[in-house]
Amino acid sequence: MLTVQRSVSLRPYTTFGIEAQATYFANIDSETDLDTLFQLNEFTQLPKLIIGGGSNLLLTRDFHGLAIRLTLGGIRVVREDEQHIYVQAGAGVGWHDLVMYCVNKNFAGMENLSLIPGTVGAAPMQNIGAYGVEIEQIFDHLEAVHIETGEKRRFDHADCQFGYRESVFKHELKGQYIITSVTFKLNKTPIFHTRYGAISETLAEMGITDDTMSIRAISDAVIRIRRSKLPDPAEIGNAGSFFKNPEIPANQFEQLKVTYPTLPGYPVGTDTVKVPAGWLIEQAGWKGYRSGDAGVHAKQALVLVNYGRATGHEILALAHQVQASVLEKFGISINPEVNII
Repeated sequence: MLTVQRSVSLRPYTTFGIEAQATYFANIDSETDLDTLFQLNEFTQLPKLIIGGGSNLLLTRDFHGLAIRLTLGGIRVVREDEQHIYVQAGAGVGWHDLVMYCVNKNFAGMENLSLIPGTVGAAPMQNIGAYGVEIEQIFDHLEAVHIETGEKRRFDHADCQFGYRESVFKHELKGQYIITSVTFKLNKTPIFHTRYGAISETLAEMGITDDTMSIRAISDAVIRIRRSKLPDPAEIGNAGSFFKNPEIPANQFEQLKVTYPTLPGYPVGTDTVKVPAGWLIEQAGWKGYRSGDAGVHAKQALVLVNYGRATGHEILALAHQVQASVLEKFGISINPEVNII
């Protein structure tokens, strides 16, 4: 049964653990509750904030509107053909829970995305990715509801306009739809992605060879890497990678390599190179920095952290300092990956 609460703290619902109040708050665990919510006229004109796992959200103020937390569950195989399995998951399903479901079933394609925090509904919004794989490579379609009209719509791959950590839901359609489910197109025969980051090295340390390679092994390797580098939000407030890895012209990358020979880069097409933002931030001297309870993580400079009682404004101010420093040192702009409210 739908219940709308007043004056609710959002701190428990975001991984940054920052205090902010929502004027109204509703937990949605069924599409029936969602339909009911759209029929309540008193909330029609209010701003809406959609919260899944809260792992990609920085709150810098109270939210004077209706915060909607989606906990829509369910995972099921909806169809299959000779090469593919199509798996549908509710928007409120934990992302890692879905990955483990697929790994356990030997459905290939999302093993490189193991241990990413957040929920299924948020995944296509920013085209999440890690270790050489992005959502757009395994995405089939999603179902969503228009926030103002309650109209249901299906979005196929082309409709989502995926880019690097981008989709139509972060631009033209930002704040207009609530994603209710996502369907993924997974492979019966795996294609292993092991060249990005430290995956190959970690697999070797685990004793995995070409003969023993499996999606389970890759998932285990990714989990081991992430746990060694990234702080647990239950212990230190954070939203994972705070900045996107910038993509720069190839000629700029070559010029920077003259001054910084160890600068890593990954070609994107023929004229662009993706540079790790964490490396830039670390070289600019920010790794392990702390001011009050706001800081840059000591093991992964890409992660901004809340050591306890930092405010959203303090985290955002630190982010601006880091951006300015990287731009001054390297001439590269780095942009936030998180949604800042």
